[in-house]
Amino acid sequence: MKTVVDLYDDAVATDPDAPLVRRGEDVLTYRDVARQVDRFAAALVGLGVTPGDRVAVRTEKLPEVLALYLATLRIGGVYLPLNTAYTGAELAYFIEDSGPRVVVGAPGTEQELDGSDARVVTLGPDGTGTLGEALDGPVPDASGARVSIGPDDAAAILYTSGTTGRSKGAVLTHRALASNCESLNEAWRFTAGDVLIHALPLFHVHGLFVAANMTLTSGASMHWLETFDADRIVDLLDRSTVLMGVPTFYSRLLQHPGLTKEATSGMRLFVSGSAPLTAETHHAWTERTGHDILERYGMTETGMMTSNPYDGERRAGTVGMPLPGIDVRVVDRESGSPLPDGEIGSIQVKGPNVFREYWNKPEKTAEEMTDDGYFVTGDVGVYDADGYLSIVGRDKDLIISGGYNVYPKEVEDALGDHPAVRESAVIGLPHRDLGEVPAAVVVLEGDQATATADDLLASLQDRLARFKQPRAVEFVPELPRNVMGKIQKAELRVTYADLFTDR
Repeated sequence: MKTVVDLYDDAVATDPDAPLVRRGEDVLTYRDVARQVDRFAAALVGLGVTPGDRVAVRTEKLPEVLALYLATLRIGGVYLPLNTAYTGAELAYFIEDSGPRVVVGAPGTEQELDGSDARVVTLGPDGTGTLGEALDGPVPDASGARVSIGPDDAAAILYTSGTTGRSKGAVLTHRALASNCESLNEAWRFTAGDVLIHALPLFHVHGLFVAANMTLTSGASMHWLETFDADRIVDLLDRSTVLMGVPTFYSRLLQHPGLTKEATSGMRLFVSGSAPLTAETHHAWTERTGHDILERYGMTETGMMTSNPYDGERRAGTVGMPLPGIDVRVVDRESGSPLPDGEIGSIQVKGPNVFREYWNKPEKTAEEMTDDGYFVTGDVGVYDADGYLSIVGRDKDLIISGGYNVYPKEVEDALGDHPAVRESAVIGLPHRDLGEVPAAVVVLEGDQATATADDLLASLQDRLARFKQPRAVEFVPELPRNVMGKIQKAELRVTYADLFTDR
């Protein structure tokens, strides 16, 4: 089986001078990036990276990171992307848990990780930093850096989290990455003629293992945007063919006066994922542009599982059908028995796309797998009579805000460390722009009744990434509970459902 690196090498061999990354007026060809891959591979080997070693990467969104990713896989390393928004405390946990041989960070990371056993090097814009120096000078002979890689060898670790406990590292194999990439390239008709607008982060499944992998392995090119920028995206539409984004991209672009049928006439595909796309946004986009957004369903542990059809109805409110070679079933949440169409149950998945294990957590891995080899996603869904899957809820209280996962237990634990907080419940509430946002419902200690929302939010500034911090704090005398004492978050969601209606 070919790996992602093998597929990329095939693209280089087919047309080495084809553009890969377009960044304003600057262009990196497949040959240019291949040279960077060789340089980074030699540098990582020189830093002591051997097969199976983790290489943690926490930099700004840089084109050079694509080469660093490919170089890590080429030498048998395990790529570990980390969100730049993580605080120092969060970063320290991931480094301690994963035990990377090398950490590649933005300039200044050395101070943040002072005392770590990992070798810390830096990569900044335009190849600056201690690792960036490897991009200068002659291209090394990297043939000795390539190693034999098995399909079930670890390729990457992405940290996810449940609603309880600490974050877990999902180990993704070469088989999982390559099979998902090939399946999506076929399903979405991705070819060397495509030009993608890449405005997603590179530390996320969607941005790296979907958008970037598909481009790297198909011979296509991408317009490189460091962040979402509606003006730039609209300006690039007439020079592009595909946009991949989260629902927030589309809700914001619908507010742009330049988004018209004429502006999008050369585009062939708009993909949305990482959070639910509302039917309202789906229909508004179709009316405004003449294109139906293609919504799909995936998660950190599985990559992409289902997709609305490229040819055929892209049904609003659904995530389509299972991709080829992937079995997605809906089962009774108690018995585990498969349910007929129209009945809501727990979503489980099996296929080459599924992760191998949670890093150093065999008991958690076993807990999330069924006896017959299906991964329990924690989502609740239903198939209709035509085979379209809809996600109707989550077993776990996961909040997806602007495409990023927010786990209530982590936020509640942080709030609970404030002396004024007796207890709290963090819930996801509807938000017109971000899909949903976290809000905290808090019971104060009796002698701390003068504490304010600003006081509590200030205590989270250095502990949680901005997207995890509650957008509102509501105070109540007590939290609603059932007869077993469990907090009724569903009731809270109803009570505060309109909290952000006018915000």
